[in-house]
Amino acid sequence: MSSPVTPQIVSPVALNSDRGSVCFGFENTYARLPEHFYDRVNPTPVPAPRLIKVNAELARSLGLDPDALASEQGIEILAGNRVAEGSEPLALAYAGHQFGHFVPQLGDGRANLLGELMGRDGVRYDIQLKGSGPTPFSRRGDGRAALGPVLREYIVSEAMAALGVPTTRALAAVTTGEQVRREAFFPGAVLTRVAASHLRVGTFQYFAAKGDTEAVRILADYAIARHYPAAAEAKQPYRALLDGIVNRHAHLVAQWMLLGFIHGVMNTDNSSVSGETLDYGPCAFMEAYDPQMVFSSIDHQGRYAYGNQPRIDLWNLTRLAETLLPVLEQETGSQEAALASANEALAAFAPQFEAAQSAGLRRKLGLLTERDGDQELAQDLLRRMATNRADFTLTFRRLCDAATSADGDDSVRALFSDPVAYDAWAAGWRRRLKEESGSAETRVALMRKASPAYIPRNHIVESVIEAAVGQENFQPFEELLEVVSRPYEERPGLERYATPASPDERVLQTFCGT
Repeated sequence: MSSPVTPQIVSPVALNSDRGSVCFGFENTYARLPEHFYDRVNPTPVPAPRLIKVNAELARSLGLDPDALASEQGIEILAGNRVAEGSEPLALAYAGHQFGHFVPQLGDGRANLLGELMGRDGVRYDIQLKGSGPTPFSRRGDGRAALGPVLREYIVSEAMAALGVPTTRALAAVTTGEQVRREAFFPGAVLTRVAASHLRVGTFQYFAAKGDTEAVRILADYAIARHYPAAAEAKQPYRALLDGIVNRHAHLVAQWMLLGFIHGVMNTDNSSVSGETLDYGPCAFMEAYDPQMVFSSIDHQGRYAYGNQPRIDLWNLTRLAETLLPVLEQETGSQEAALASANEALAAFAPQFEAAQSAGLRRKLGLLTERDGDQELAQDLLRRMATNRADFTLTFRRLCDAATSADGDDSVRALFSDPVAYDAWAAGWRRRLKEESGSAETRVALMRKASPAYIPRNHIVESVIEAAVGQENFQPFEELLEVVSRPYEERPGLERYATPASPDERVLQTFCGT
């Protein structure tokens, strides 16, 4: 690995914290990469920006003043009407497999990377505007985003963060004062997104498809410097990079599965190198458990169904490994050795995913120790849930009470179309719980930390969007955000947020938009 092209990650500059001033303290390492990695393009101004929300907690963790972001100057920056001091707006180049079909050039068609800053945790973050206008990658699109998808991404990404899932986050959202045309006209909006980076599997594919091995090497060096610094000290740094990405993805998708989350559009351009959940388009949380569940309106073949997510993630990682073969060959000495090294790295995905999922299911069942038969016990419950259309989130949450006393069984069995199916499983579960030496209190506390009381249920998200788009009423949005920001803490008066949709409330399709 050649160190001269590796971007230098330097210490953060002091941030100006004067109230009312907006100072990001940008340090833009990606902008120091070769010019063909991006296009330099400023956001397109909007006519009448208006603040929806600033994520004050996140802003402070980034060393930013939330009051300054909410000021007139701050709103101008968040809308794309003003370029902040130190910002070098970029539209990033990448390619991607979309539903299995390779597109050699995609890129940021409606986003601008404003710059990077160091958070108070010492981690470097990208600050990006989504819906900020056309770029050279727009492919005849308008470069804008509608309000509904912006609110969806804000809600779901913040919910995922509170659930403990690696994810991009929402720093702010503004309306633009203009209408965007999709299937109809909708209010426009811009989301300010925070990410560990916006490096994607598709970023590597962009250069590999051009046969530009030098660019792949530069990008790999950058990914190591930014996300996997320990790999730089390994005997084979590029293999260590691939190992690190595989490991993070195995754990990430296991977390999705343990929460009933369906990404909806797992294209390689939506697959992050940092191991974060990236791009919330037609995403959804399942209610009735069904491994074949699909919400995305464009996933006609069910490629990205809930149960397919581990397999698809490995497929995406395989595409990444293919792009790295030339640099793996440089460090292994032959094509054959490079291929063997890549396959060895990919082979680790399945056992890592299965171990992470099994450990998570044990926590959800209150099992503090690992014993033979635990995996079959968990899978038997999931099969019975699928057959009886039991609500995924509620089943595991109500098991917390049932683990303390059989008196809690009634609330669980009520979720099953045939309650006897639960009874048959619960008998074996109780026998297994008796083998645990820990206290009931410890067991239940563990279960409650693994099984949320609240998720952003589809019908509630849709009602929030309808209120904002149709009535300019953002109070439901604020209320839902508050609920999902503390998902594991059950609170009186919030029962409707934990209640599955009635038949006439069910949302069966979700849509791309941002």
